[in-house]
Amino acid sequence: MRLSAVIRKEADLYVAWCPELDVASQGTDVESSLANLREAVELYLDDAEAVAPGEPALFTTFEVEDGAASGRIGT
Repeated sequence: MRLSAVIRKEADLYVAWCPELDVASQGTDVESSLANLREAVELYLDDAEAVAPGEPALFTTFEVEDGAASGRIGT
């Protein structure tokens, strides 16, 4: 099964998230966060009530105005 992973650095850790299953894990580097995510997803899918994703996730990017540049954060 091929799934997606989104990996972001947060403070001293890398957080890996599988959007198709909404499962996340973390590690001290990209490789360990991905290995930990793989293990977490396997454990999730071992659960008898887990539902495997049907369609692959669609990823894209989009742009928004940077509120910090315009001074409008939170307004």
